[in-house]
Amino acid sequence: QVQLVESGGGLVQAGGSLRLSCAASGRTFSRTVMGWFRQAPGKEREFVAAITWSGWSDSVTGTADSVKGRFTISRDNAKNTVYLQMNSLKPEDTAVYYCVAKSGSGSYAANDYDYWGQGTQVTVSS
Repeated sequence: QVQLVESGGGLVQAGGSLRLSCAASGRTFSRTVMGWFRQAPGKEREFVAAITWSGWSDSVTGTADSVKGRFTISRDNAKNTVYLQMNSLKPEDTAVYYCVAKSGSGSYAANDYDYWGQGTQVTVSS
């Protein structure tokens, strides 16, 4: 089992920045793929970013096109924590952001992730 707890969400004006954190506990954190999804009201969950245990970005990790160049995912295995640095935020980034984890290789599919945090709200005002 892996427990995930997100923090760092909030209200920010367009163009601003936020950094989300996700603290993991339970099974070996360093061998898991960690990532972020988001869900806006009335929309399906959307892949945002993922990172392998070594920090390597392969074909199914990195960031989604909608946030590329603005969001950066990173992890600190010593602290069992993954981060999502969000810059140049836009109103369309408003959503609940979920931290996720899985073993094996990365994936864009929400159903492939075994562990989910409770979510943290990010609201970007125009």
